[in-house]
Amino acid sequence: MNAPEKTPLHSSAVPRLTSLSHGGGCGCKIAPGVLSEILKNSSNLPGFNLPPQLLVGIETADDAAVYQLNDEQALIATTDFFMPIVDDPYDFGRIAATNAISDVYAMGGTPIMALGLVGMPINVLPLETIGAILRGGQDVCRDAGIPIAGGHTIDSVEPIYGLVVLGLVHPSRVKKNSGARAGDVLVLGKPLGVGILSAALKKEVLSPEGYARMVALTTQLNKPGIALAPLEGVHALTDITGFGLLGHALELARGAGVQVRLDWSRVPLIEGVRQLAGEGCITGASGRNWVSYGADITLPAGLADIDRALLCDPQTSGGLLVSCAAENVADVLAIFHRQGFGDAAVVGEVVAGSGVSVY
Repeated sequence: MNAPEKTPLHSSAVPRLTSLSHGGGCGCKIAPGVLSEILKNSSNLPGFNLPPQLLVGIETADDAAVYQLNDEQALIATTDFFMPIVDDPYDFGRIAATNAISDVYAMGGTPIMALGLVGMPINVLPLETIGAILRGGQDVCRDAGIPIAGGHTIDSVEPIYGLVVLGLVHPSRVKKNSGARAGDVLVLGKPLGVGILSAALKKEVLSPEGYARMVALTTQLNKPGIALAPLEGVHALTDITGFGLLGHALELARGAGVQVRLDWSRVPLIEGVRQLAGEGCITGASGRNWVSYGADITLPAGLADIDRALLCDPQTSGGLLVSCAAENVADVLAIFHRQGFGDAAVVGEVVAGSGVSVY
């Protein structure tokens, strides 16, 4: 009797990964306003005193928790997982792993190990497909110099993959999202538009060149965060993910009690995303983001709906947003450019006040 043929990873018998998920990548995030309501009464038990070693908790919606171990080391702990943003299983694994590790870099830390989080519809996807997802994650972790040392798996209705990531940083070099100061300049490490590209992919109108650009950006590790941490003039770091540039800029502004002013003309965009947005390739998460935080955003009169959608566009494995002293801007840009982030650019400033304004 002949051995049964293996089901190929891409065939009519195997569903597209994105067809199995109701939302892809960081567009799966619960909208900021809804999340705030959920967490409102569940942050910490009444009367529970947080340990002084907890340097960063949930107070300012920062990218990761940080716990001081000793005078020289603090532990960074974070987790990120989501449903497919692309159909290629290997690429999905790479993107999800890159996105998860980014939170350690956003705190100025160096990752040391990861745990895998895997939920897969076992009766729907071939084992070869699931294996390719995990292999993609493993290869990114190898690039980051860390092992996947364990994890947890479940049989789920929708495919889910991500990581728990641990890292280390000197306690004096922790870069919170709440450290911005009036007079700072803002630098963004990657261009915007990943959500637009993912919407185009789901509608099957994304070109091969657009797909290649999307994967290249979302699998580019935010390693410049390690080199930015020792710079005293770097006052705050965060990464732009599911809440879009406006949402994460607002978290930075709220955490520091300042106003963020974004120069829309200087914000880098992925080539072709404005046209795709004009053709209707906009995620539902973009609209939900605006409904959640739009009341705290001041936009210029006459700003096109497409521009607002791009400002709210959910980024998966997006770039670092750096708030630094004006005299350190050249150093910050040089770090980005040396490490292959050629689109890094100055996108605004920090001033006294509150909220976010766009000009």
